[in-house]
Amino acid sequence: MIDWIYNINNVIFDLGGVVVDLDRDRAVRALEKLGLKDADEMLGLYGQQEPFFGLETGERSTAEFFDLLRARMNPGVTDRQITEAFNEFLVDIPAKRLTMLRRMRMAGFRIFVLSNTNPVMFHTWIDRAFRQEGGTINDYFDGVVVSFEELMCKPDVAIFQTLMRRYGLNPAETLMLDDSEKNCRAAAEAGAHALRIGATESDDMLAVCAALLESKGVS
Repeated sequence: MIDWIYNINNVIFDLGGVVVDLDRDRAVRALEKLGLKDADEMLGLYGQQEPFFGLETGERSTAEFFDLLRARMNPGVTDRQITEAFNEFLVDIPAKRLTMLRRMRMAGFRIFVLSNTNPVMFHTWIDRAFRQEGGTINDYFDGVVVSFEELMCKPDVAIFQTLMRRYGLNPAETLMLDDSEKNCRAAAEAGAHALRIGATESDDMLAVCAALLESKGVS
C-alpha cells in the first residue's frame, strides 16, 4: 500500500469513468441518427467541441445548446430527443459503487464530486441515477462541484483549488480519483494526491476505496 494513503481523509471523485460507466460511441450513434453528421468529432471522451463545450463550461444556456444542435440536425428534432441521445453517453451507476460511497462516509472520509458535466445530463440522467436507492446525489457526497456551475473545467487547476478552498480541505489529506491523466496532473499541481482510475485492471474505484478503508482499519 502506498505510504501516503494512510494520511488521506478526503476523497474527490470524478463522475464519468469513475462512478458512472460511459459509452461515447453509443451517444455518437444516437446523435447521428438525429442527423448530427459530425457527432464523432464534436463529442470527445475527454474534450468536446462547440456547442457541447460551451454547455459544459456554462457559457451556453440549455436552450441555446438545443437550438444550435437542432440547426444541424434533421427537421423537427425536439429538445427531448436531443437529451435522450446525449444521455446515451451515460450507461450505469452500479449499486455496488453507491454502497461503497456510503461505506466511505460511514468510515469517516469526507467525499466529494468534481466533474466536467453539463446541465442536460446533470439534471436528468445523473439526477435519476443517484435516486435509485431513494436519495439524491447530495446524500452520497459532502459536496458537489460541477464545471457548468463554476464556469471552468478540469484540467484547470483553479477548479480543484475552488473545491478544496470551499470545503476547507487540506490538499495533503486529499485524493482525487479521475480517469484522465491530465486531470490527475492538475490535481497534483493543486497540492492533492491523485490516482488515475482505469489505468490498470486493479485500480478501479472499488479497489481504491477498499484500500482506503483498509488504511483506516475498516474491513
